[in-house]
Amino acid sequence: MAVARDLKGEARNIVAVIGDGAMSAGMAYEAMNNAGAMRSRLVVVLNDNDMSISRPVGAMSAYLSKLISSKSYRSLRHLAKDVAQALGPTVTRAARKAEEYARGMVSGGTLFEELGFYYIGPIDGHNLDHLLPVLRNVRDMPNEGPVLIHVVTQKGRGYKPAEEAADKYHGVSKFDVLTGTQAKPASNVPTYTEVFARGLIAEAQADNRIVAITAAMPSGTGLSGFGKLFPTRTFDVGIAEQHAVTFAAGLACEGLKPFCAIYSTFLQRAYDQIVHDVAIQNLPCASLSTVPGWSGPMARPTPAASIPPSWARCRIWC
Repeated sequence: MAVARDLKGEARNIVAVIGDGAMSAGMAYEAMNNAGAMRSRLVVVLNDNDMSISRPVGAMSAYLSKLISSKSYRSLRHLAKDVAQALGPTVTRAARKAEEYARGMVSGGTLFEELGFYYIGPIDGHNLDHLLPVLRNVRDMPNEGPVLIHVVTQKGRGYKPAEEAADKYHGVSKFDVLTGTQAKPASNVPTYTEVFARGLIAEAQADNRIVAITAAMPSGTGLSGFGKLFPTRTFDVGIAEQHAVTFAAGLACEGLKPFCAIYSTFLQRAYDQIVHDVAIQNLPCASLSTVPGWSGPMARPTPAASIPPSWARCRIWC
């Protein structure tokens, strides 16, 4: 969208908002690597709601973020750049690296700087007095390439039951607003996930080669109990389904018996890995596709698992 804006000769901000969980996926870094190289004007807001990247450092962090996004700082930066360029390419490169590392030391954004982004943060996303001045400064910046604003928030902020059990409120059924209790119909029949979890634990107790892999969904895929009993044989690779499948393939190559449990909704991301890294290699990997179809609180367009039931019937499995 930013490139299309430039090609059309328009002047407006393109803003992409991404969560810290999705930031662990490969495509995010592919896009950032491309954006950093193209130098097109793009603003990325990183919503870090799990403190998995960096912790906020209060008023000092807010002050530094406001400072490095301010017009006065950028003007001084341009002046220093002009002086360095007048002294030759060696001094220019050294000055640029010094400035990057200096900002990286106080803000923690060295990785993003290396990808070509101007890093600002971390900022408390719940404090509008800190956040809004930074957003205004970035809005008014001249076109100097992509910018990343690191905003730290708390998942479920403002609703105590969600603050205390954020994972339970990612997708909800009907619930009591006062107590937060979710209304789930009683059933004497175990779910597919529960049957899988019990069966895997029983098999793992008899065979120490069995390992379990999840992509940031241990509770939803039934692997929480397995992880408590076999912590060294349980692997949560984060929101990285493609890596999860190839990771399982690597374990199988070495004689282990990996069980890769991934929501059907998200397993479609790893279709290429299932075909090339598992099926063609004829490796003994078990990939469990949970919650297929249109069901429960996930019954909405984005997470509906309508594709996997079809392609899973293709004869690609070992």
